[in-house]
Amino acid sequence: MEIKEMQKEVDNWINQFEEGYWNPLSMMARLAEEVGELAREINHQYGEKPKKPDEPMGDLALEIADILFILICYANSLNIDLEDAFKRVMAKYRYRDSDRWTRKES
Repeated sequence: MEIKEMQKEVDNWINQFEEGYWNPLSMMARLAEEVGELAREINHQYGEKPKKPDEPMGDLALEIADILFILICYANSLNIDLEDAFKRVMAKYRYRDSDRWTRKES
């Protein structure tokens, strides 16, 4: 699925509700909450804090997708084209970090 399609699907879903998009500060709080849930699950799976015996294993893919959903909501509410923004950020990284890391041998 293309990013534009993701943005459209999220927009269609959000716009079926009277409340619509949350304000930017509320979305930032929600984003922080979702990142915290991802961090907790990573800590359980790879870190020093094992889950309790009765606690089910979490789904890292869904935790990352929750973050993606909130980021798309954020972009939509601020009229940001994520495909364009992504192209610009990759151009920035390609320029800024082109000689920063050791390239793999071909």
